[in-house]
Formats: sequence, C-alpha cells, structure tokens
Amino acid sequence: MFRISKEFHFSASHRLDHLAADHQCARLHGHNYIVVVELAAPDLNADGFVRDYHELAPLKAYLDGQFDHRHLNDVLDMPSTAENLARHLFDWCRARWPETSAVRVSETPKTWAEYRP
Repeated sequence: MFRISKEFHFSASHRLDHLAADHQCARLHGHNYIVVVELAAPDLNADGFVRDYHELAPLKAYLDGQFDHRHLNDVLDMPSTAENLARHLFDWCRARWPETSAVRVSETPKTWAEYRP
C-alpha cells in the first residue's frame, strides 16, 4: 500500500460547553491547529502518484474559508473536540478523494486525534 500525507494549518477558538464549568476546556480558548490528511492506494496512477499533492489545494481553501480565525462552536454542529474535527474533515476529504485513509488533528505540540475507519 502506498501512503502520502499533507499538512495544513489554521487558528481558531472554541469552548467545550458540555464539560464542567471548572474544566479548562470549558473556557473560551484557542489553538493553532495542525491537520494532516493521509491518502492510500494499492497502486500508483499513471503519473506515479497516489494523488498529486496539488489536487489537495481545496482542503486548504476549505480550512481557510470555514475554520481559520473562526469560533469552532459556530462552525461545527457537534462538540468541537479534536476527535470530532478529525472525523468531520475525514468525511469532507473522503467525499472528494476516495483514497483518503485518515485525518489527524493536533491542538498542541503534544496532542493528536486521528480518525481512521
């Protein structure tokens, strides 16, 4: 299996309103998010790629237009956890690129959430 990945960045605020009021994530805060999309295929296309990285530009446009410098609670219709964001972005990518095999989301340099079916 061949695998490729590409990293994207955006900044946003959020609150996890469903947590106890004294939980730090229940307070308004922000992150510099890192998103990594992974694509996999058993064979390469005629150009020798899983998919040309340039074809992933719509993900950057989506992140910039819908998420960058936004309040995630206003964007997502679910709790704005890294796990839910990874699933949302996986579904968005998979609808465009069937080779999408995973999406990872980082909120901090030491934390990652991944959705991989």
